[in-house]
Amino acid sequence: MMRVLIVHNQLWAHYKSKLFSEIDRAIKLTDPGDELLVAQIAFYEASRKVMQSDDAIIYDYPYKVLFERSLDQVSFAERRQALFRIFNEYQPDVLNITGYFDWAQVLLMFYARWKGVKVAISSESSSADHNRSAWKEWVKKVIVGRANAFFCFGETSAKYLESLGVAKSAIMVRNAAVIDEQVIRNRYDEAKRELAASAGADRVSRKFVYVGRLAPEKNLTTLIRAFDNVVRQTGSDWKLLFVGDGPERANLDRLVTDLGIAAQVIFAGGFPWYQVPGWLAQSDVLVLPSKSEPWGLVVNEAMVCGMPVIVSQTCGCAQDLVRNGVNGFTFDYSRQAELEEHLSFFIRNPDRITGMGRESVKLIAPFASGPVAAQMAGAYRDLTARRPVA
Repeated sequence: MMRVLIVHNQLWAHYKSKLFSEIDRAIKLTDPGDELLVAQIAFYEASRKVMQSDDAIIYDYPYKVLFERSLDQVSFAERRQALFRIFNEYQPDVLNITGYFDWAQVLLMFYARWKGVKVAISSESSSADHNRSAWKEWVKKVIVGRANAFFCFGETSAKYLESLGVAKSAIMVRNAAVIDEQVIRNRYDEAKRELAASAGADRVSRKFVYVGRLAPEKNLTTLIRAFDNVVRQTGSDWKLLFVGDGPERANLDRLVTDLGIAAQVIFAGGFPWYQVPGWLAQSDVLVLPSKSEPWGLVVNEAMVCGMPVIVSQTCGCAQDLVRNGVNGFTFDYSRQAELEEHLSFFIRNPDRITGMGRESVKLIAPFASGPVAAQMAGAYRDLTARRPVA
């Protein structure tokens, strides 16, 4: 019998819950006697409380919440004590930690290796998502050097681990950036049908859409200025839709007013994840212009819905998910002219939107949650089959 313990930060992380449900299903499909337990440290992160799930969506997998409050309210000492306790109680054959940024999880990893338990690390980091220092990179090399296997969001995170000395063969999954594609697509299609029924003969304005926090690192002033230049040059009636909220909202509102494009820019506000497909259904092309983005799961969402995407090169997903001229474009976030060129492309070639959206659906297929979960379940089994390392 195989016992797998996954440590994760927050219960209200719907895409991870979908993945955990699929892993549990995959593990038991091979051997009903095998067991999975997900130790959820807390209910939610304070900045992401809006992520809580719709009651109509149920994720079924074995888990235990260690602290019934915000992750931000749980101290390091509390995390360490609770994680060691559940590890010793559960006695897993494989420990899967979800990052090396939490020292409580790192200490648990070293303890697990001392006890002869195999360790997998799930990693979203890439070389571009943060400023790095030599001593921090050295510490990470020490940490990853003690793990047996790695699950990466995509190629950028895999290559970053390789730069830290991880062998290619140890990276057992390279496409772990999954979403609940079925719920997202179903709700998108439902919203599309409702729009078609309500619009009648009226033409609905085409829209670029950004989904996420309104924060400085998202590079949204560049997006607004690029959009302003493009609509002035083309005389277009396209609109720019922002779905999300954050500290930059007032500044962005003021910029839009100063530029005189308030009639073409919509600030919808923040919404829980399961309402986002309704906003995507009103839009045509997703834009993610971030200066820093470990991955950018909203790109997965848009592609599952059959939308083209414009994504900055520093987003972790760009290399895996965007093919220039095929399903969208990538650009240098510091070069506003590049972004303007891509916005103009869709304004001048609206007939390309549907075909490029179909290509998005093809490109996102390898990131489907079921097959990825099966890969991870197979990796756990492979680890337990190996002889213990002294």
